[in-house]
Amino acid sequence: MTSLKTTPVESAPQSIDAPTLKAWEENHDDLMVIDVRGGAEFDALHIKGSYHVPLPMLSEHTEEFAAKLGTRVVLVCQSGNRAEQARKHLDSVGLAGASVLTGGVPAYAAAGGNVVRGRGPWALERQVRMTAGFLVLASIVAAKFASPKLSLVAGGIGAGLTFSAATNSCAMGQMLSKMPWNRSANEPTAHQALKNLDTRA
Repeated sequence: MTSLKTTPVESAPQSIDAPTLKAWEENHDDLMVIDVRGGAEFDALHIKGSYHVPLPMLSEHTEEFAAKLGTRVVLVCQSGNRAEQARKHLDSVGLAGASVLTGGVPAYAAAGGNVVRGRGPWALERQVRMTAGFLVLASIVAAKFASPKLSLVAGGIGAGLTFSAATNSCAMGQMLSKMPWNRSANEPTAHQALKNLDTRA
């Protein structure tokens, strides 16, 4: 009978929930958890033993990272959206066995998973909601007291959010991720991230 420790990676689903990841941690020696969030987010909260490979870095060096990953990979972020983008990048170069953690790192922490907590900014998705909401509110107020044409800003934000949902991408999130408060002094270079994967236990 095939044990969990030797289950082939081809059987791994495209997405898993937090309880499943906890079970895999106990039963799969070949498990690798890859966190694709920004450095400040990773510093604030991450799964113990996970490897930090920010999405822009993985997108730029997909083939190099795919060659270093193990036989069972779980991609994590804050909600699952960025992890799904990472999965598609890896799938495009032939690594089809990666799974995405639904609900992201917060769901894993809420399920009692082993996490490392630190201090950091709001999660990127929360920053996007705050920024979009502020811009819409400001444009409506400005349209009332300055120029009605400024209400077009609110329409532009709405169109952008609609496009973001339709394409499962977020230009505002990508922009915010480059802001200084979302950077970390501990954010790895591509060389360091690849080396960390080489020296995994």
